[in-house]
Amino acid sequence: MQIYEELVERGLIAQVTDEAEIREMVNNGKAVFYIGFDPTADSLHVGHFMALCLMKRLQMAGNKPVVLIGGGTAQIGDPSGRSDMRQMMTTETINHNVECFKKQMSKFIDFSDDKAILVNNADWIMDLNYVDVLREIGPHFSVNRMLTAECYKQRMEKGLSFLEFNYMIMQSFDFYTLFQKYGCNMQFGGDDQWSNMLGGTELIRRKLGKDAYAMTINLLLNSEGKKMGKTQSGAVWLDPNKTSPFEFFQYWRNVSDADVLKCIRMLTFLPLEEINKMDSWEGAQLNEAKEILAFELTKLVHSEEEAVKAREASHALFAGGGNLADMPTVTLADEDFADGSIDILSVLVKSGLCESRADARRNVQQGGVSVADEKVTDIATRYERSAFEGDGLLVKRGKKKFARVQI
Repeated sequence: MQIYEELVERGLIAQVTDEAEIREMVNNGKAVFYIGFDPTADSLHVGHFMALCLMKRLQMAGNKPVVLIGGGTAQIGDPSGRSDMRQMMTTETINHNVECFKKQMSKFIDFSDDKAILVNNADWIMDLNYVDVLREIGPHFSVNRMLTAECYKQRMEKGLSFLEFNYMIMQSFDFYTLFQKYGCNMQFGGDDQWSNMLGGTELIRRKLGKDAYAMTINLLLNSEGKKMGKTQSGAVWLDPNKTSPFEFFQYWRNVSDADVLKCIRMLTFLPLEEINKMDSWEGAQLNEAKEILAFELTKLVHSEEEAVKAREASHALFAGGGNLADMPTVTLADEDFADGSIDILSVLVKSGLCESRADARRNVQQGGVSVADEKVTDIATRYERSAFEGDGLLVKRGKKKFARVQI
């Protein structure tokens, strides 16, 4: 099976501009393709993960990735899929985020021997002359057509700013520039980028009279149609300092039964023959599939050593006792202890396991809280400061939320 057919079978491909041409190019290693990443944070997150895996798959098949960091477009902000305007970032913050992205991407993409290149669109966007853009690029975009684009729909409901309206033009100009400078003949991205990507292929055709191609991949959605990669406390990051390998492992270990096989097929590099055998799995076997998913993805992002440690910590957690070292840790300060002790409701709130004291009280009274594997049912329970010394105490709320609490 060749790479294009594999992408189809894994359920990755959403839309393509010319399927026959794209299939021929990627199957024969002729694609010089780019995916853009706007540095809106100092770490990549699960939302970027599938794009990184796609780049890795295509590079392994002999194609050349161009990683585009949007140091310039981040000054504007992508309105796709948003109902509010993105917060404006300083140039210093953007540059810091760009450097963080570069380090993380090297784990997925081989940049040696010109096998891939990394570029920053700030290198050409920041020097653009406004009148030149209006004269050279403006005539090739229809405002009426742009206003029908899917990427603007949600923003149109609350008011689309002129700043955001220009994002499609900037992204299209990126493709046009990469086509000329690096021979980049394809753009890949999430399915919410389809309108922006078509703008780029059209600009290349109108300005240069040449063909370029676009392909979108399906967004990572759960069975309820919501984007995966977010928890109650925020995004699931690829930076171990923001989301520990153990927390990353647990996120995937806890996906729903309805989503686990889809995630294995779309995100892991396990052979399809092996994955297809799992289609008939049910019950306890789905728990095994979840552990396979969590281990494979943690290994890919953090290393096999970290994946093994996370799996062992997970087993220890649910078996009772075990090594707490690799579990999410919360540190209490001296001021958290009144008269040398702290009550269970404060422990739950300060550890982030409950949103408020009322939430904590409800969970304790319903029997959903344990400390050091002992159920806590009295909301007045208090713990001495010394109890949190050393490895600290393992605090659980329900079956899936827990933290090591120490001083």
